[in-house]
Amino acid sequence: MRRYAELWRLPSAPLLIVAGIVGRLPAGIAPLALLLFLADRTGSYGVGGVAVGIYGLATAAVAPVLGRFADRRGFTAVLVGTGLGFPAAIGVLVFTALADAPPVLIYLAAGLAGAIFPQLSAALRAIWTDLPGAAPVRQTAFALDAIALEVVWMIGPVLVATAVAFGSPAWGPVFALLGAGVAGMVGALAVASSRASRRWRPRPASADAVRRSPLRAAGMIPALVAAFALLFATGAIEAAVAGLTDSEGRPALAGVLLAIWSVGSALGGLWFGAQRFAAPIVRQYRWTLALCAAGFAPLAFLGNAWLIGLVLFLGGTAFAPAITLQNSLVAVLAPSGTVTESFTWLSTVTYAAVAAGTAIGGVLVDRPGGVFAALLLAALAAVLAWATAAWPGTGLYAKEVSS
Repeated sequence: MRRYAELWRLPSAPLLIVAGIVGRLPAGIAPLALLLFLADRTGSYGVGGVAVGIYGLATAAVAPVLGRFADRRGFTAVLVGTGLGFPAAIGVLVFTALADAPPVLIYLAAGLAGAIFPQLSAALRAIWTDLPGAAPVRQTAFALDAIALEVVWMIGPVLVATAVAFGSPAWGPVFALLGAGVAGMVGALAVASSRASRRWRPRPASADAVRRSPLRAAGMIPALVAAFALLFATGAIEAAVAGLTDSEGRPALAGVLLAIWSVGSALGGLWFGAQRFAAPIVRQYRWTLALCAAGFAPLAFLGNAWLIGLVLFLGGTAFAPAITLQNSLVAVLAPSGTVTESFTWLSTVTYAAVAAGTAIGGVLVDRPGGVFAALLLAALAAVLAWATAAWPGTGLYAKEVSS
């Protein structure tokens, strides 16, 4: 644990780590809570899945704009503005659904809430990239960031499950959504007030970087395509697990199974963050993607909720290391002066992929045999992620050879 102790002693590190977990709890709460809430309110997983998809796509669309602004002016205004606006937008979304508004209004409210979601992940990764003294433990910081997300995805579904179990299928998700709005506000304001955030200064950007998007950097598009495919798989799995447990009359079990998955991933990330490997980042990334694909492959053929949970736990041990290497890869590929925007593109891909996977998975689950189809789709998406990183025609493969 020496590397984690070194990281903890860096300036503002304890506040950033704790606030990063609290502020990103909506990522673990909102998709599942919104899916369950709207499925109960409207009687259709399709409506809930589309709303979750729009929520995530709105986050994805706005994130690069906020990241580019932060690269030029800093994080404070972005985090304070979105931190205050997010809980209000969640309140509007809940009120719209409770008023039995037409689906189109629910979709608009979901889009508003997603657009104002605080971009804590990009801000924290940019801070870790440039924080004085962090260079020797940067991979550990990215691993801890991935673990923090796993903690979020572990705690979030459990909180939703607890709200459903102790409240009701109708009101439990409502309380979970409102709590997510408050958590997002607290985390964003705490990070914005930290000394590391206030002292962070953008790197000098070349004239070319100002004019051009970091997407044009060599290898960036293949890296983001691989990330999209992997995270699309997680969204499809989430929808499939929710549909399976609901069909068995145990909707609260969905949160438990997803939390089990996150525990396995967090343990894998904890181990990975304490290591230092000589292999190039791209090669490590390719192997972790292969392990993720191998872990997802049998899920469609199991049919038992608890057996699926066990396989998710085992296969999940490669997931946080894959996310860690995604962050490291984007930090290496990002042109000078575009690090925050580059990380917001990764956040965009993350939210869009999970949202798309959840939306398509939710539509499939509504059909006969839909749970099997959604889990099979997740396995195929993970294979696509590995194939993208391994394909010799990409800039990623060339980078591995050159390094």
